[in-house]
Amino acid sequence: MGRSIPYGYRIEDGQAVVAEEQATRIREFFNAYISGMALTVAAKTAGLKLHHGCAGRMLRNKRYLGDAYYPEIIDKEIFEKAEAKRLERARSLGRIRELNDQKTTECGTRFKMPKVIDKFADPFKQAEYTYSLIESEVEVSDGIK
Repeated sequence: MGRSIPYGYRIEDGQAVVAEEQATRIREFFNAYISGMALTVAAKTAGLKLHHGCAGRMLRNKRYLGDAYYPEIIDKEIFEKAEAKRLERARSLGRIRELNDQKTTECGTRFKMPKVIDKFADPFKQAEYTYSLIESEVEVSDGIK
């Protein structure tokens, strides 16, 4: 199974080249979004039939900046403006969680287990028996072991 080619490109002689008609729509989409339109409205304005999620992925596709295989469709300034606008909107709608203030929980990993004596032919019975032998030494919050 091969990789799919991003919208805006086509393959000629083994090389990715810009599909100019599609690239024009991509540029229009980026500019419409930067001007303040919603994702799906900006896509529709540019002549693209995209759902919200697909439009968002297109907006974040770094291949449009160009790399060793894909030629540039969007310049870095436009790409960064669109990303800044996307993050600004996400923050204003409460869609970005700040993970800095999360409590870290420690999970105890100490336990005792006596020697396994009984042997069972059924691996499930053996596992059930073996796990039943485990004795936890983890301190519980109310002081009980």
